[in-house]
Amino acid sequence: MPKSILRDKSYAFAIAIVKACQHIQKEQKEFVLSKQVLRSGTAIGALIVEAEFGQSKPDFIHKLSIALKEANETKYWLSIMYDTDYLDREYYDKLDSECKEIVAMLVASIKTLKAKTNKDF
Repeated sequence: MPKSILRDKSYAFAIAIVKACQHIQKEQKEFVLSKQVLRSGTAIGALIVEAEFGQSKPDFIHKLSIALKEANETKYWLSIMYDTDYLDREYYDKLDSECKEIVAMLVASIKTLKAKTNKDF
């Protein structure tokens, strides 16, 4: 399988999310918000991998679009966790920055794919 920066970044982000959630659940005994961010934060990479095996270009774009929605949802949950003092500023900034980078990459990928798809018709 060819190297994919987006796939690699989303995988590394998922690992960081899992570790953050493990810490929050163990140290702060918080399970509701951490499960939300765990679900959305790990779904991003799973959807990117799923998109790579899409049945068509529109299917590929659709899966990346869902990954983008999950990334935006993750940003929301991270903000909630920061504003309720479950994440300190430094760790929040790191995760938020990584998430924003993935969002930007997904937006660029989707725009490029849609432009190429429109040229095919």
